[in-house]
Amino acid sequence: MKTVFLGTPHFAVPTLEATVRAGHEVLCVYTQPDRPKGRGQDLALSPVKEAALRLGLEVRQPERVRRCVDELAALKADVMVIVGYGQIIPQAIIDLPRYGIINVHASLLPKYRGAGPIQWSIAQGEQVTGVTTMMINAGLDTGDMLLKAETAIGPEETALELGPRLAEMGASLLLETLAQLETGTLVRIPQDDTQATLAPILKREDGLIDWSQPAELIHNRARGFLPWPGAWTTFRGQRFHVWRCRVAEIEHPAVPGKLFSHQKRLYAACGNGATLELLEVQTEGRKRVPADAFLNGQRLSDSDLLGEAPK
Repeated sequence: MKTVFLGTPHFAVPTLEATVRAGHEVLCVYTQPDRPKGRGQDLALSPVKEAALRLGLEVRQPERVRRCVDELAALKADVMVIVGYGQIIPQAIIDLPRYGIINVHASLLPKYRGAGPIQWSIAQGEQVTGVTTMMINAGLDTGDMLLKAETAIGPEETALELGPRLAEMGASLLLETLAQLETGTLVRIPQDDTQATLAPILKREDGLIDWSQPAELIHNRARGFLPWPGAWTTFRGQRFHVWRCRVAEIEHPAVPGKLFSHQKRLYAACGNGATLELLEVQTEGRKRVPADAFLNGQRLSDSDLLGEAPK
């Protein structure tokens, strides 16, 4: 099929590669413009642009795709595929391809509509997630569902680990979706809006730990909010990141947020008498270190409480 591909992040790369391998004619790839990155603020290519150039595909990077109606119409694509493009697609573009625009979304719709489905599914403690192909419409991930694939979320699995798995699943699901589209066997299933949940784009404050919450909830958010914003709090007035943790099987009488050690292991008191073991942490201005290295460099006192106001 003649296809236009729209995508930007690493999650979209397996789908682009699979589309090309399957023999579909990718007429053009649209991705976000190169952006400054790192300390030197050098312009960085999106993962999709790097993949497209490697595959010998034409790349276009408009600041606003809504201004590209005429050039997209000129391509005469049978279908468009969108995976994490990062811009809203106007109705004038949705109406262009003969078979519409198919989106690969990293959740089991209608749950977790929005920009952060992988992160929020873990943060909310889901044990099962998956990928859905859907038809793009003018709403936020509200179009008709096409195909779904499910997978379990491991109890310690992070967003950084789950994302690549879902990306590969999404690539396979997109190929099956296109195959059924060509044979006319694809069934469109409207979403039940009453079952919908949202997965909004993450903000820095989403990573702020509330130590009055149960340890399991804090652990889930720490797993889900990787690599950004992470799970963070304050320690002695400075930002303190909790990069890896797990629910501990020890009870404590301490106030939530109390930082303490036991048998050379680092713990934080949480709500309902639960405890979180901190496995890898980072104090402001320093590198990430295992908990034992942190304890070697810090002498904890009875007054150490995580979450006090920063300086």
